[in-house]
This record gives sequence, structure tokens and C-alpha cells, in this order.
Amino acid sequence: MATKVVAAPCYTSFMTVQTIPKIDEMTAAQQIELMEALWKNMSERNLNSEPPDWHRQYLEDREKAVAEGKDSFISLDEFEADLRKEL
Repeated sequence: MATKVVAAPCYTSFMTVQTIPKIDEMTAAQQIELMEALWKNMSERNLNSEPPDWHRQYLEDREKAVAEGKDSFISLDEFEADLRKEL
């Protein structure tokens, strides 16, 4: 009995970088499928379990600067307004 191999247009673990179309040429469904595949792979490898040490240190430094009055936070609305001005 012969085995039939069918190439499916999906993003699975056997896909190589060369088979991925440019992001702006993908349909929305393809982009979501790719994002979900990446997220699933990262989650399975536990890449998001603990933040890296440098990130923890940055947050501690930032928290200390805010407590000492050397830095401050802004609201999301303020951030968006500032960002729109830059664009």
C-alpha cells in the first residue's frame, strides 16, 4: 500500500523559516495561526515561567527611584497621548 504525503498550508512544528510567507502577505487567519503556534511552543518550553534576573533588577531599581522621588509613573492615557505626539 502506497503512502500519500499531503502538504498542508498550516504552521506546524516541521515548518522551516523558508516556508513562512512575509507577514504582510499573510491573511489575518494565517497571522493568528502563526502567533498561536509560536505562543504554544514558547509556553510548552516554559520560557515565560520566571522573568530574567535583569528584568527583576530593573523593576527593583525603578521602584526604588519612584520611592525616592527620582522617577514617576504616568497613566496609560498620558502615555498614549505622548506617543501620538511623537508619531
